[in-house]
Amino acid sequence: MTAPAAGPRVIVLTGASSGIGLATARELAARGHRLVLAARRTEQIAALARELDPTGVRVLAVPTDVTDDASRRALVAAATGHFGHIDVLVNNAGVTVEHGWWWDDADPLRLLRVNLEAPVELVRLVLPEMRARGHGHIVNIASVAGIVATNGLYSASKFGLRGFSLGLRRELLGTGVQVSIVSPGFVRSEMTASARLPMPGPEVVARAVAAVLERPRREVVVPAAYRALAWLDRHLPALSDTLVSRVVIRRRYGHDKKT
Repeated sequence: MTAPAAGPRVIVLTGASSGIGLATARELAARGHRLVLAARRTEQIAALARELDPTGVRVLAVPTDVTDDASRRALVAAATGHFGHIDVLVNNAGVTVEHGWWWDDADPLRLLRVNLEAPVELVRLVLPEMRARGHGHIVNIASVAGIVATNGLYSASKFGLRGFSLGLRRELLGTGVQVSIVSPGFVRSEMTASARLPMPGPEVVARAVAAVLERPRREVVVPAAYRALAWLDRHLPALSDTLVSRVVIRRRYGHDKKT
């Protein structure tokens, strides 16, 4: 089977209640796509669904804990029950260690559960039907921290998600199912509220997600300036060490290296 002509698609979007997810929901709805909004915050996604589509026909809100197997299965069942199928899965839900060092956090492994395990499991749920239909698109929201390591556990989760996505893309070549990575740098969101860095709004990521659906690409780094940091880390790692340590780690996480 071949992929259908570009047009409105049924898109499951996790982490839809704030930040990048909220901006992406608005961007995709404005382009006419049908959405399934998934997040733990019930009231927020219900209000967003009403904002985007007061009729309740094109936008569905499904309260979801992506770390819970039953909740993930209920999300996929709700999406297929309402729309009949899923064209696109956008794995956007993510967490980090907001303050302090990750090894002092009470549950640092939650980063792996939310940022890596949950996307893998959701892909497992939607992939059989996509392969059977001969088309579909997986979009995983990784991070520049998955290219240039900054925070041990957060970077581990995002390096893992990138590796999973790149390998999955090759496994699915010729099946009609596309896999894309969108790797944002720092953008304004609840997750980066305490960062002392210049940051664009999350709309830059939302537009990148919409763009890869219209023109599939393996990976997009946004804002584009972060591509220079990736090049620097690869070719001049000592200089990158200094830049990341003095600017990114201290200004993002507020770490004082003396403590």
